[in-house]
Amino acid sequence: MFGSEPKKTKKVWLVIEKSAFGESAHFRVEKNADSLDKALDFKMCLEKLNDSKYKSYFLASDIDNVLENVAYHHNKSVENGTYYEKHPEVKRPEIKI
Repeated sequence: MFGSEPKKTKKVWLVIEKSAFGESAHFRVEKNADSLDKALDFKMCLEKLNDSKYKSYFLASDIDNVLENVAYHHNKSVENGTYYEKHPEVKRPEIKI
């Protein structure tokens, strides 16, 4: 759950194809890879094979892993006080014992 230490899972990289027709765009996962290097290779190959000006490719990462990692680091910065140092507009709550 959010706030706990991130799971040590293998990150998944997605190569997303974007097809634009007029005002609308359609997205689909074209390839997936277990490393950024492999995903970049897939993306470059797909771009070389692409003969349409209406298609483009971009990389995305597994959103669950990204969100979990962001929440974990945010909660750690709140615990150790660095969040409040970087955001002086946010008042640090007082702990009542």
